[in-house]
Amino acid sequence: MAGVSVLILTKNEETNIERCIDSVSWSDDIVVYDSLSDDRTVELAEKLGARVVKRKFDNWSAHQNWGVENIDFKHPWVYYTDADETCDDQLRAELQNLPETGEGFSAFQVRRKDYFMGRWLKRSQLYPTWITRVFRPDKIRYERLVNPVAVVDGATGKLEGHIIHYPFSHGVGHWFDRHNKYSQMEATDLVEEVAAKVGFGDFFSRDAATKRRALKTMAYRMPGRPVLMFGYLYFFRLGLLDGLPGLRYSIMRSMYEYMIDLKVAEIRYKEQMNEGEML
Repeated sequence: MAGVSVLILTKNEETNIERCIDSVSWSDDIVVYDSLSDDRTVELAEKLGARVVKRKFDNWSAHQNWGVENIDFKHPWVYYTDADETCDDQLRAELQNLPETGEGFSAFQVRRKDYFMGRWLKRSQLYPTWITRVFRPDKIRYERLVNPVAVVDGATGKLEGHIIHYPFSHGVGHWFDRHNKYSQMEATDLVEEVAAKVGFGDFFSRDAATKRRALKTMAYRMPGRPVLMFGYLYFFRLGLLDGLPGLRYSIMRSMYEYMIDLKVAEIRYKEQMNEGEML
């Protein structure tokens, strides 16, 4: 009698899938949405009773939009999680009670705790950041190629429980490989977003997507973004109190921002070259 379906996105997650499914075993409708894994992810998921839907990954928003539009969920509420995440006991209890407490809402946001080297990155990972992870499928859509923004039709509430995230469960090398791909998509989105006109009122908009675009445009126009990111996370946000994991993570995040900057510069250089050839 869970009353909430679970959607797990996977791609070669044999390391994490059993732990993730165990944490949501209270649901009687667990759907593993797999991007054509070539390891034991699907085998393990089916062994644990999950049903598997397969689709080749293209980009984050398109992939997630296809999932919420085409997967036949058993329940009106869906909890979306990645395979390297689990839900804590408080969040589990809230999700189980959602059919009674969710009346009048279209979605709910949840906070996430990120762990690195056995330590919660409480300060250097911008906690608390609220992310939309519980929703009615017919009331949500996603935008952007990477780090998609959830656009909700209706009221959004907040749950007090936490998602526990292990972003380095595949190792630091995997994190860099993944963020190398993410940085290309971020750069593509960023070129388009910065080119768009942003009004002063957009910074105070109640629409999350509008506000995010305005802040991102302002941030990109600031010189020395990677260095500023390190200073913000490590000193202003007190990531130094997260110990050695906080220092290492702050450096890695600044490197990621530099990767984005380099790829934005590359895109613009190619655009200028193409324009020159057309003249």
